[in-house]
Amino acid sequence: MGIIARQSFYNILSILLAFALGGLNTIVFYPRVMGPEFHGLVGALLANSNIIQPLFSYGIQFSVIKFYSACKTQRDQDNLLIFSIVLPLFVIIPLTLMVYQFDFVLDYFFKDQSKATDYLFLILSVAISTAYFEIFYSWLRIQKKTVFGNFLKEVYQRVMITILIMFYLIGWLGFNSFLYALIGGYYLRLLLILSYALRTYTPKIHWEFPNNTKVLLRYCSYIFLTGFSASIILDLDKSMIKQYLTTDYVSFYMVAIFIAAVIDTPSRAMVQIVSPMVAESLNTNNKSRLKELLKKSSLNLLLISGLLFVVININLQDIYKLIEILNTEKGYVAGLPIILLISVTKLFSASLGCLNNIITNSKYYRYLLIFSVASASAAVVLNIQFISTYGFIGAAIATLIVVTIFNLLKIILVFYKFKIHPFSIKSIWILFLILTLYLIFVNVNLDFHPFVSVSLKSILVGILYLGVSYFLGLSNEVNQLLNRLLKKQ
Repeated sequence: MGIIARQSFYNILSILLAFALGGLNTIVFYPRVMGPEFHGLVGALLANSNIIQPLFSYGIQFSVIKFYSACKTQRDQDNLLIFSIVLPLFVIIPLTLMVYQFDFVLDYFFKDQSKATDYLFLILSVAISTAYFEIFYSWLRIQKKTVFGNFLKEVYQRVMITILIMFYLIGWLGFNSFLYALIGGYYLRLLLILSYALRTYTPKIHWEFPNNTKVLLRYCSYIFLTGFSASIILDLDKSMIKQYLTTDYVSFYMVAIFIAAVIDTPSRAMVQIVSPMVAESLNTNNKSRLKELLKKSSLNLLLISGLLFVVININLQDIYKLIEILNTEKGYVAGLPIILLISVTKLFSASLGCLNNIITNSKYYRYLLIFSVASASAAVVLNIQFISTYGFIGAAIATLIVVTIFNLLKIILVFYKFKIHPFSIKSIWILFLILTLYLIFVNVNLDFHPFVSVSLKSILVGILYLGVSYFLGLSNEVNQLLNRLLKKQ
């Protein structure tokens, strides 16, 4: 797993930098400069854009990854890449025209906003640019060139937002100008990924459809519906909180979700490079390689994400003290219970390793549609019920229930069809290590400044966690990395 470890390492660095910048934006700059109301509005607009994006890409980026290694000739590969650019246009153009013809769309997204058409333009524009960004990023992933694309995906947009907030602060941008500049920033990112993708490999245009166009369209249709349902689960909570409560609560919820999302960092880094390898293993029917990828990705992600889980959740009180110090608004602490709920969700999902990629790139991808539609439907029902009953914390409860149930169904599916599963005896030891350190340190309160307390507890837990993991040999890859780091000292 040399190439996986190397590129995953660089991707993790990019994502950690992105989270640092995102933390400043989410916890400091947005609330202090724009206030919770505007912060919540921007968050809700981008969440709605994320819901629409899978419609515009129509799942073609996943089709590129699945079918590229199965193409028999370079001509077939080129036709597939060109087709991935053309297909979304047949979705984007008619859908965009239709949206502006139906007032109920505006009424749903913008019940209380006067300039609805301006905001709808932002949602659609960002969705289009993001859809094509993902397509060209898939071109790089099949070439096993993920680092720059991951940097653009994770770091670039945080830097862009930071700069735009600074411009807003000094009065160079009003709120509407901020939104239009945000759109421009997304399209600059698209231009950068397009240029790099073409420099890495430029397909020749043959003016012909791929030989397996019918199979491609069928796969795209399933993945499109699956991705759309998945995006609903990811962003429905923020959209529905805006509908049932106020935009302030969207801001409070986003801060809590952001903190918990740090646990997802290793998964987001590794999946960029593992997904094409999973597709290649399935296309060549290399079952032993597939099992190896699943086991190792699951073990390593559980171990690394587990450390982040412990560090975050033992420091919650001090983290929110820091947020209160950095902001004049005091309502953010209301989101504290959300973090533990979402953290459990993120940790469970990380423990699956590349299991989702196996289903997506196999002939059993149709099951994902069933799971996604069912989970999206359950998410809608549970969010309505729990948000109205428990407030915005109910959105986190709904997410935990839905993700847990359908992750279990995915594990059962892969075990039944492939006779493999992601777990081992070492997985149990890692869970025991996570739970033990969490229970020991969760009630430890140091009488220092919150930043000092967070730093000291995190360093101590990190040393104990990695030390126990190293001496028990829970992960060969992590031990090899630690050995290289220790030899450099």
